[in-house]
Amino acid sequence: MSSPRSSLLFDRVRLVWPDGSVALDDVSGSIGVGRTGLVGRNGAGKSTLLRVAAGLIAPTSGQVSTSGPVAILPQRLAVDPARSVASLLGVEEPLRALRAIEAGDVDPRHFDAVGDDWDVEARAEALLADAGLPAQALDRTVGQLSGGEAALAALLGLRSSRAAVTLLDEPTNDLDREARARVGELVRSWPGALVVVSHDIGLLELMDATAELYAHSLSVVGGPYSAWRAHRDAEQEAALRAERDAAQAFRRERRERIQAQDKLATRTRVAHKAEIEKRVPKMFAGMRANAAQISAGRLRTQMQGKEDSARSALTEASARVRDDDVVRVDLPDPDNAAARRVLAVGDGEREWIVTGRERLALVGPNGAGKTTLLERLVHGTDDPASLHGRVYVDRVGYLPQRLDGLDDDASALENVRAASPAAPSGEVRDRLARFLLRGDTVTRAVSSLSGGERFRVALARLLLADPPPQLLVLDEPTNNLDLDTVDAVVAAVRAYRGAVVVVSHDDAFLSRLDLDLRLELREGRLRELPE
Repeated sequence: MSSPRSSLLFDRVRLVWPDGSVALDDVSGSIGVGRTGLVGRNGAGKSTLLRVAAGLIAPTSGQVSTSGPVAILPQRLAVDPARSVASLLGVEEPLRALRAIEAGDVDPRHFDAVGDDWDVEARAEALLADAGLPAQALDRTVGQLSGGEAALAALLGLRSSRAAVTLLDEPTNDLDREARARVGELVRSWPGALVVVSHDIGLLELMDATAELYAHSLSVVGGPYSAWRAHRDAEQEAALRAERDAAQAFRRERRERIQAQDKLATRTRVAHKAEIEKRVPKMFAGMRANAAQISAGRLRTQMQGKEDSARSALTEASARVRDDDVVRVDLPDPDNAAARRVLAVGDGEREWIVTGRERLALVGPNGAGKTTLLERLVHGTDDPASLHGRVYVDRVGYLPQRLDGLDDDASALENVRAASPAAPSGEVRDRLARFLLRGDTVTRAVSSLSGGERFRVALARLLLADPPPQLLVLDEPTNNLDLDTVDAVVAAVRAYRGAVVVVSHDDAFLSRLDLDLRLELREGRLRELPE
């Protein structure tokens, strides 16, 4: 068991995939009680670590100790659509028995199933209400809920199970603003220890501590994401300063060694010349030469030792500096004229036009039809009597929310080359490296990649098109991305000289895009929101 002050304890956990790639390499550390956010770069192994902690994957070596039963909400929610919401909440059996008793069935088995839980229905309905779900959802199946509602119901089920440790992997993905707020409320009062992997800064700010998985090492800082970010930045600033000082010291020691060697060489030449010119007796010259050699040897050893020590100090200082690669997304210029009409969207009452290089954000609650409207834009279907969209340019790049345009059985290289068949493999590899897709990652099946890696493959496939798209259509582009990659996407979209339509529930992301127009879709109608 873990210590009383920790909920999870990792002891040299190592995981090697069947293809030989290392997912986790001797990860050790502990996560305490309370709410902990787990952060790290895409591909660092956060989701894998959660699955190992939950017992879904057995580590190759090492072990995980927990403070009790562990429950997990995976990143890709796979709940049987035929499963009842009551079952998801863990109340199906007592609820069925209670209703049978209320209908007049006095079978003793029903009373045993209910036990003392006579308010099970009212309690379950109160749970649903806390998550903004209607009471009648209790009698529905998961398949009858929207994706956001299903995620909230699954979250409620985990919360009601009251496991000692609960693991949530990107719980706010695909959730609208209202649903995200409800997840926040659930998290604030969560029973037991909670570990959350997320790129949602608002959610991470609710944490009591922040753990980072970096270079197969797990470290924990007290406080929410902002406290961890400040700690990391201060740590890096100190590490960079120490590296500069160590580099300066190394250069000084090397320079002094070279200068000392030059002086010794000069003395040797002078002594040799004096002997040749017979300005000193041969015996005395030999004694002087011997003493000079001994002195020179000592000095060389001393100076070399100082230089070696300075080099070691520099190596040690450099090791403390994080070598964080970042995605470099340079979008090509599609040569859109500023006044060129690119697309139109409307709802039968009003229509909005987007030209040349303008950026449109489409927001609204889950189930409002945002993705449907994007599909109409991309595929050219039009229904003037209701929501409609029309594109006036030929080249449209579409990044769907589910990334379902990828061939999961093919590699990243094969997926990108399929969209750019004329590009040589070497050139495609070089470009994929700018998306941090290198080495074996390029040749592995896309199905084996992390969510962030899959996104980068899809983005590379989209952006390496030739000629470049005149319109980018992005549906929830920040899902599964680490925060540094979100920064890169923001910078790329801001610099892009074509038109952009983006659907997102991430207000922090949208606020950074220099939007020209923000439309809300609700109950079949569009309305323009103030900036």
